[in-house]
Amino acid sequence: MNRKSGPGAWALLIMLLAAWSGSAQTVLPQRHTFTRSEHLMGSHFTFTVVAENDSAGQRALRAGLGEVRRIDHLMSFWDSTSEIVHINRMAGLKPVAVSVETFDLITRTLRLSKLSDGAFDISFASADKLYHFDRQAHPALPDSAAVRASVRRIGWQKIQMDAVKHTVFLPSTGMRINLAGILQGYGLRRAKEVLDKLGIKGGLMNGSGDIYCWGRQADGSLWRVAIGDPDHPNSVAAWVDVTDMAVVTAGNYEQYFTVGGQVYGHIINPHTGYPSIGLRSVTIICPDVELADGLDEVVFVKGPTAGLDFINRLKGVDCTLITDDNHTLASRGMTLNYYHGATPAAHP
Repeated sequence: MNRKSGPGAWALLIMLLAAWSGSAQTVLPQRHTFTRSEHLMGSHFTFTVVAENDSAGQRALRAGLGEVRRIDHLMSFWDSTSEIVHINRMAGLKPVAVSVETFDLITRTLRLSKLSDGAFDISFASADKLYHFDRQAHPALPDSAAVRASVRRIGWQKIQMDAVKHTVFLPSTGMRINLAGILQGYGLRRAKEVLDKLGIKGGLMNGSGDIYCWGRQADGSLWRVAIGDPDHPNSVAAWVDVTDMAVVTAGNYEQYFTVGGQVYGHIINPHTGYPSIGLRSVTIICPDVELADGLDEVVFVKGPTAGLDFINRLKGVDCTLITDDNHTLASRGMTLNYYHGATPAAHP
């Protein structure tokens, strides 16, 4: 598991019925739309809010993106001062006291690991140095002995949590954790809480394919989120009109390498230490953006059949996916609107 792919060729595109603009646009009296983008968590974030005036809109955008920036600094795998990096540095040495916020998020990831039989596992980071997802053809996969050694360091059950002292301990030297598989979703959830306190009643936040929207657009309509084709990243095959909902996509077509024509994407199977194969993209729709961010990688690791079976057992969660051989499948409750010529998803 790794951070989501960048915004360039994402299968998830945003279509707003109102035109996107960095400046205010009046649709109904006293209703305006404001948008701002920023590079955070190694990805492209775009926030859109509906507010009464420029002052309220710009204040909300600064506060919402600022909250994501704060979380990035606190929990990033790449920030040398973050609590996650401190935990990793002390692996095999001693427990690390962390903030209640970091402790609670790690605890929730462990619950998801248990629920998914380990398909989601933040200790996958023990293996990620074996791979370079540079979009290039590689002569071979890493040495199998090195992969087996990395798997021995992976294991969510090994992470030791002390709820009294709020400490986290990785018992083996070389063991590492990385929250990237869920951090963008968590950042959006916390940003939404900030915007709620500022009285923002409608908006859409996009963190490199992790989308959460609530309320209505300035003209009163729902938010329209479109789903594209990995082979044609600027095209749209289907869409959903939603509110108070997360639409989160993971794909293997931006961070990958190939060996013998096989594409190996950036999401690591924690059971094997190898990149997951079988799927090109997974889109999750559910009200909880943090959960959705973790579930797309669960489906990637489990694969098309087991992944859809897993989603079908969850209440209030739907999924559509595209397999390596370009078949589009969907969970039982998934309903999409298709453009002319697009092939509707099958419901196995």
